Amino acid sequence: MRGALTLLIGLMLAACGADDTPAPPVPDEATARTIAQGELIGFTETSTGAQVWRGIPFAAAPVGDLRWRAPRPAPAFEGRLEALASSERCAQMTTPLDQGQGIEPGLLVGREDCLYLDIYAPAQAAEGGDLPVMVWIHGGSNVWGYAAQYDASQLVADQNVIVVVIQYRLGPLGFFAHEAIRDTAGTDLDRGANFALLDQTAALEWVQANISAFGGDEDRVTIFGESAGGYDVAGLLVSPPARGLFHRAIIQSGGLDTVALEAAEQGGDGIVNPSREAAAEFAGGQTAEALRAASLEEIFETYHEGFAFGVELPRMIADGVTLPTEGIREGLTDPEWFNDVPVITGTNFEEMKLFNFLDSQLVRSWFGVLYTARDADFYDALAQYQSRVWRINAVDSMAQSLVDDGHEDVWAYRFDWDEGGRFLFMDLGQLIGSGHAVEIPFVFNRFEFFGRLDGALFTDANAEGRESLAAAMGGYWAEFARSGNPGAGGGDFPEWPRWDDGGQLMRFDTPQAGGLEVIEGVATFEQLGEDLATDPRLTPEQRCEIVVRIEQWDRSAAQRVRDRVDC
Repeated sequence: MRGALTLLIGLMLAACGADDTPAPPVPDEATARTIAQGELIGFTETSTGAQVWRGIPFAAAPVGDLRWRAPRPAPAFEGRLEALASSERCAQMTTPLDQGQGIEPGLLVGREDCLYLDIYAPAQAAEGGDLPVMVWIHGGSNVWGYAAQYDASQLVADQNVIVVVIQYRLGPLGFFAHEAIRDTAGTDLDRGANFALLDQTAALEWVQANISAFGGDEDRVTIFGESAGGYDVAGLLVSPPARGLFHRAIIQSGGLDTVALEAAEQGGDGIVNPSREAAAEFAGGQTAEALRAASLEEIFETYHEGFAFGVELPRMIADGVTLPTEGIREGLTDPEWFNDVPVITGTNFEEMKLFNFLDSQLVRSWFGVLYTARDADFYDALAQYQSRVWRINAVDSMAQSLVDDGHEDVWAYRFDWDEGGRFLFMDLGQLIGSGHAVEIPFVFNRFEFFGRLDGALFTDANAEGRESLAAAMGGYWAEFARSGNPGAGGGDFPEWPRWDDGGQLMRFDTPQAGGLEVIEGVATFEQLGEDLATDPRLTPEQRCEIVVRIEQWDRSAAQRVRDRVDC
């Protein structure tokens, strides 16, 4: 992974060129607003005319005795708040993904006082307006990421919606199951274990109370998120504290897996860093006082030790407070837990290419700068089968179970864009393809997301096609936020039908690659296994290697596939 990010540095030297850091924003009186916390002022984004407010606190700082408690109300502003810059990120370990921004991995950055949000509104938004509101929950395995990564100014200008980008506690501060915390709870919600979900709920409560001041309609709130953010959207769909705070939900490359409360706290079943074991190391004891007195450095180093990508710990814990004890998947068909709203769920055709690109066993490097697949056919086949597992779990099985339970307002998609640029003999369209997170720039219509990789991935040669695709995706997402039905995306696009028993997904791609089309069929593990067993691109040994690699991500899926492949 380190080598792949070194690629970004070398590859983009020519594209980066001179320092193009934008000038600090200037307060604009047209953005002055008064809310319950006091008066604040934002700025107007020059290129789009969007109004922007950044770094607004939506809850009290979860520090000291408030560590590992549900968020408390945000304090009043001290004077007029100049909401011009996003908050510092929530405490986290930097990962190889930070190298794209010139930051070394393995560093503790951020702070506990991080519960802030950014708001983007179109130029014509007015106080007391009725524009649909879209609340973005960032990804990063629930251990990494921050609001400043996402600029929604183009999306709001294009689609006439309000976008709110939120931060939430990450890693061990966001997910922590411990008896001492439950025993010292000041409220029922303090007894939960998913403090990240409680932060997201507090942000949604803030939106309900305040978004009308920025031109938004509190009765039309859509939550949307990618990867871990997609998981969190799925979690909020079955989280009682979030009931009634949102009205539609979009899951981009998410999932439904949960960890049992006892396993998260005590260990077992392959759980890494269960809470009691970690607490003994970073706190030297198991009392609430000792846990809350531990330093950030001690906490994060405990969870980071021996793990290269940030930190490792149980997440999305079935605590019976924020999530059902039976788990997210079961909660989706239980009316006592399910927040019954329209849902879109989808994945990318080659999700796993982003991860496989960073695997030296699969990709060859020259001088740490140029990369090619060691075996192109195997590289493509591996990613496609791994990604089909992701789709089955996060899209087809979820959509089908909702429809079977009588929930009709379900839509599904597959994102197929794989036209990334070439650099000498390195083909990013083949190496990264329609990999994990590649759809995000299309939804936001802003092709500045992967840092130094952007200039090589998004080129003049693919500009026309990707701009067309971005217009369609933004249109569908915004129409869903407006009406609860993506329909024709508010424009001249194909009708996007609901999921039915035969399976119907919208395929997103450029006009040059077949464009927008509805594809039918329900993906199953049985069909995946049959296809793998007869795939002419693969040797018997390669088929078995694919099963092994699937097992590293999903043991249950691998077993179902293995039954049909002679390994």
